[in-house]
Amino acid sequence: MKFIGNFFWFFLTGLYSSIVWFLLGIVWCITIIGIPFGKQCFKLAKLSLFPFGKVVERSFSSHPIANIIWFIFGGFGLMLSFFFAGVVWCITIIGIPFGKQCFKLAKLAAFPFGAKILSAAEAKAAAAPAPAAAPATEA
Repeated sequence: MKFIGNFFWFFLTGLYSSIVWFLLGIVWCITIIGIPFGKQCFKLAKLSLFPFGKVVERSFSSHPIANIIWFIFGGFGLMLSFFFAGVVWCITIIGIPFGKQCFKLAKLAAFPFGAKILSAAEAKAAAAPAPAAAPATEA
């Protein structure tokens, strides 16, 4: 499902949104102050190409000031665009998986600082509890 979803996503939504994110990142990087914001755009461009099989771990508290600035100067509009694209995708039954990816990207578009993009296997390994150590035996 991951390959098929990414294949159709790339041609129907991913390529266009990735180009927009990339161009937005270039605009942000024109100024020195905007470089951290441009890097977030490039991160989102990479994710929007192939989002199936990826998990986003968000941590707003790691960069709250940057997330608030981002939200005010573009994050809100980008979040709304992905949200409405997700609603349009979800109107049809076959588009629901694509709508879910749009909703994932909408959350990340609102507050990208402190977010980590992991593969599903990495997220599963990070969530699994560590194995208990074997009790030491005395000789």
